[in-house]
Amino acid sequence: MTELRFVRLGFGEEAVDYQRAWQKQREVHAARFEDTVPDTCLLLEHPPVYTAGRRTTDSERPLDGTPVIDVDRGGKITWHGPGQLVGYPIQKLPRPVDVVAHVRRLEEALIRTAAEFGLETTRVEGRSGVWVLGDPVEDRPAVGGLSLDFDPRMNDEEFDARLHGPEYAPSNAGQRREDRKLAAIGIRVAKGVTMHGFSFNVNPDTTWFDRIVPCGIRDAGVTSLAYELGRDITIADVLPVVEKHLRDVLENAELAPRAVERPTDAVATA
Repeated sequence: MTELRFVRLGFGEEAVDYQRAWQKQREVHAARFEDTVPDTCLLLEHPPVYTAGRRTTDSERPLDGTPVIDVDRGGKITWHGPGQLVGYPIQKLPRPVDVVAHVRRLEEALIRTAAEFGLETTRVEGRSGVWVLGDPVEDRPAVGGLSLDFDPRMNDEEFDARLHGPEYAPSNAGQRREDRKLAAIGIRVAKGVTMHGFSFNVNPDTTWFDRIVPCGIRDAGVTSLAYELGRDITIADVLPVVEKHLRDVLENAELAPRAVERPTDAVATA
């Protein structure tokens, strides 16, 4: 079992500027590598900001030139802001680091958090994060009065919802009864220590996501805990629950290095 320390950096009027939080991450990351601090999870809220991971393409950025901060984490573009709980677990893991296992642990803690509030969430194969599943395609309402046969998303891999009206916006995925992301995850590992982490939508204005292609995903949307449950929920409500489940999952995990496949010795044949 490893100790996990939580640091609440700032919320609401004391929300933490993204660049300042990024610098704080670097400082804690260096200290964790040197073993001068235990595993540490920074918890905070950001003022509105778009951040782009290393795999973000130009077509996924805001069309109106809204500034975007390019960061060294994995994943693509997303938004952070009021009503969203952000967590940066800075954890030393055995090398070579099993990044997928780390992501799955974060997902598990957030799935348990949502469940404690009465919301069933899950993983979606090939897509990190925590999701609310939509209805089967055949049971969903027609978008804009069009049948699925005429839905432009069905045959256009580069479909851009921003050019087709609000009915296709990521923030309206719940009304369309499509899959929608409740929590996003993007991490970086350096010297065996993780940084960056997750964003959990508690009660944000999800229309901020409509200016981008969130996480590079064009056929699903975003949601929040408050929207899905139909009642007011605050970050103050969620904070102790997230801490409880992160502590339970991360402290009790059986950490193991990533399995590395080595080629078998060649067998000489006559």
